[in-house]
Amino acid sequence: MITLKTTRELSLMREAGRIAAQALQQVGQAVRPGVTTEELGRVAHKAILSCGAEPTFLHYNGFPASACISVNNEVIHGIPGRKRVLREGDLVSVDLGATWQGYVGDTAYTFPVGKLSAEAQQLCDTAREALCEGIAQAVPGGKIGDISAAIQGYCEARGCSLVREYTGHGVGRAMHEDPCVPNFGQAGHGVKLRPGMTIAIEPMVNRGRAAVRVLPDKWTVVTRDGKLSAHYEHTVAITNNGPVILTLAD
Repeated sequence: MITLKTTRELSLMREAGRIAAQALQQVGQAVRPGVTTEELGRVAHKAILSCGAEPTFLHYNGFPASACISVNNEVIHGIPGRKRVLREGDLVSVDLGATWQGYVGDTAYTFPVGKLSAEAQQLCDTAREALCEGIAQAVPGGKIGDISAAIQGYCEARGCSLVREYTGHGVGRAMHEDPCVPNFGQAGHGVKLRPGMTIAIEPMVNRGRAAVRVLPDKWTVVTRDGKLSAHYEHTVAITNNGPVILTLAD
């Protein structure tokens, strides 16, 4: 069931999103060669708690950390660890959420570790810009498929592929609500967008093929061909004035 948010609820979600975005910024500032993903996870945890919010991801369906931290060919749901040390040229995707007064802000960003290869930079640029293309379609009267098609068309035109098994989603009192927001699809199809809807749009973009698999830890999703992946996400409100990004730091 899709829930339409009131003005008050959107205000609470904006604050949850601000906290999540600020935590993501702090993690990004800590990214450098030699840092472990466990250290980055601690930064995320402390940043969220310091604002009086709760880390949405911690213990969600048993997940053991406050942020998913995925490196290189890891697409999503990477578990922070003390043995995973970042190296020059790595990509590190950080996905986190903050819960404020019962409402969730969900966001993700792929950070460069030092200087990237041209291939890695092109992947990040494509994924980040595809998110913007998708957000631009999040308007009343449109369809979920408009968002999906915009993301898919942008990425595939640049030689990248979209993960099919995992998608964006509604967000509000719960981290995952209706509707599903795929990163592939046909314009004009799917659920109609209405003011008050709040959705997480999150392209998961692979440099090689779309196929993925889950590692034995039962969480970490990696590309089957071992090629790089990038992940960007914003929580977005559908309003009569157009899309409003709720996960901005200021």
